[in-house]
Amino acid sequence: TGGAPSRTSAMFAPLGKQVSVEDLVQGIAIQSGNDASIVVAEGMAGSEAAFAKLMMQYMRDIGLEKSTFGNPTGLPHPDQLMTAREIALLSKHLIEQYPGYYKYFGMRKFPYQPSGRRRPYAFFNRNPLLSAMEGADGLKTGHLKSSGYGLVGSVVRGEQRLIAVVHGLASKRERKSEAVKLLNWGFRSFSPYDLYEPGEIIGTARVWGGDKFYVALRGEGPITVLLPKTPLRQKLSAEIVYKAPLKPPIKEGEQVAILRVTSASNAVNEVPLYAAEEVPEGSLVRKGLDSLIVMAWRWVADQASDLLEKI
Repeated sequence: TGGAPSRTSAMFAPLGKQVSVEDLVQGIAIQSGNDASIVVAEGMAGSEAAFAKLMMQYMRDIGLEKSTFGNPTGLPHPDQLMTAREIALLSKHLIEQYPGYYKYFGMRKFPYQPSGRRRPYAFFNRNPLLSAMEGADGLKTGHLKSSGYGLVGSVVRGEQRLIAVVHGLASKRERKSEAVKLLNWGFRSFSPYDLYEPGEIIGTARVWGGDKFYVALRGEGPITVLLPKTPLRQKLSAEIVYKAPLKPPIKEGEQVAILRVTSASNAVNEVPLYAAEEVPEGSLVRKGLDSLIVMAWRWVADQASDLLEKI
């Protein structure tokens, strides 16, 4: 279903032989090896279906709510659905959290010599941005009959990185040209702006049943957002978003909220926020008092809502 006889992209991993995990990862990242994806999935979870469930749980854990998976390869499957936005957010997560693996996506060539073969295969990266744009270092191309030619690409220039996702294109040439146009427009039109210094407290989030009513929130390093270059001095609005109230224990450094920043031109940035302190569980008395406060606030909110409806 994923090897050379399937006539889909494969790294030609030989049946019944051992392959290093590093070779499998490069086979996936550079050669788009479906056989390598299946080997990894079965090795980690026992089956492709079980691994797809792990993938879906991981997506939910990092805050991506819409994408669903039916297999580890991306080959046609009724449950294999991703939004363009979540592809971009997953790419951002990979770049930031796994730089040791992300480097493979920028490699131009992967020489793979399986056991028993005299000369290595020479697999060349399919990403056309690597040769078309200065600073391009990832990520993946794709093609399905149902969704056309697609690409998620990333380019870094100075301290600014952009990620572009294109789909539904008619050819490899169009896929390349549209991605290049989109990224060049992004670099011309947007700039990064620092809002908060590393470690600066952004705000607080309500905690129920802890030894504190609120937990302080901070970013991971400086909080930077990408905003349109024009108009100048545009107004920003920001809100801290989380599922309230948070429940203890809360560990310092645990992601518990996001900061959503919106510009006057409706450019939206979402930045993860982390607990700046530890909040253990409170005593029974504290939990009881907290419950009374929460019920009181809900009663006030309900009364206000009824009053507004009457007005």
